[in-house]
Amino acid sequence: MKTNVKITYALVRSKRKTVALYIRGGAVEVRAPTRMAKRDIDAFVASKEKWITDKLAKAREQAERVKAFSLDYGSAVTYRGRQYPIAARDGARAGFDGERFYMPPNLSPENIKNACAQIYRLLAKRDLADRAYSFAARMGASPRAVKINGAKTRWGSCSAKKYINFSWRLIMAEDAVIDYVVVHELAHLAEMNHSARFWAIVEGVLPDFNERKARLKALQIKLGGEDWEP
Repeated sequence: MKTNVKITYALVRSKRKTVALYIRGGAVEVRAPTRMAKRDIDAFVASKEKWITDKLAKAREQAERVKAFSLDYGSAVTYRGRQYPIAARDGARAGFDGERFYMPPNLSPENIKNACAQIYRLLAKRDLADRAYSFAARMGASPRAVKINGAKTRWGSCSAKKYINFSWRLIMAEDAVIDYVVVHELAHLAEMNHSARFWAIVEGVLPDFNERKARLKALQIKLGGEDWEP
């Protein structure tokens, strides 16, 4: 809707007590209390104009990077923090041989991307499970199972039934970062929260976990500009 400020935004009213701003899909959404005056909402949006324009600009840049993302023979992809080339190899199978991601010749860029994603899933199923069970033994933890999913916004999760889940995208991270996510989820088997006790468990295994966590954020930003769907 048009307002008397420079920013166009969608307004959602509810019984909340405070006003909040969100950038979703390149658009501005304002959530405000049911009885908050429209002029006060407009004034709040106007006061955040620079923050909003900066966020919108970054969202547009990210959308352009995602749209331009493409893979072809000779492109490099990341596995456990190291880059490997994509190469054509005679035959119908795709895989990883320790030096390259190989796949049949004459695939389209979209099919190459999908083949890489399938290779990643297989590598994640093997490597992430190995790391999880290795750390579980050290931590005295007993996950019921370790599973791989396609989550885009969560690196890992731990269910109340003691199932540990990891996104296959995590296999792109360097080993030190993978280990942080693994230990984080295993710690939830003892503490299903982010309390001081939870972080004490993580720190007891990985004293430098904060540094590893920051490096994970860098990977998240990188993947934010890559289109790995479907």
